[in-house]
Amino acid sequence: TIRRSFFDCDSVMGKPRGINCARKLRNHRRVQKWADKAYKKANFGTALKANPMGGASHAKGIVVEKIGIEAKQPNSAIRKCVRVQLVKSGKKIAAFVPRDGSLAFIDDNDEVLISGFGRHGHSVGDIPGCRFKVVKVAGISLRALWLHKKEKLKS
Repeated sequence: TIRRSFFDCDSVMGKPRGINCARKLRNHRRVQKWADKAYKKANFGTALKANPMGGASHAKGIVVEKIGIEAKQPNSAIRKCVRVQLVKSGKKIAAFVPRDGSLAFIDDNDEVLISGFGRHGHSVGDIPGCRFKVVKVAGISLRALWLHKKEKLKS
């Protein structure tokens, strides 16, 4: 039988220490990083593939249709949204149209600029499945149209 002293047992002593343990520590850290949810999301690449905007902050798209999304309980309302087909990826997404009456400025086949809704890919508030909002319509700010500071060009 091999006699082992108390100090030879790794499980009792914790992490390896000493002059020749750098490789072991480095490899262990590399493996254990993947247990961290934030690290895995940032480096795996699947989050980027699943993102319709491909990691960009804004994206252009063409309005396919105007839709009303019912608010989640306990609220009762129809939130005005548009279904948009993105130019760069071809994916169809639902985008919220902010401010009262702004939907009147948006027509089918208009080019709109879409941005995130502020929760890093999660839907906001009581609007289910809506992760984006409309920022510009036909190159003009939706807020400027709403404030009647600019008018949309008739095409």
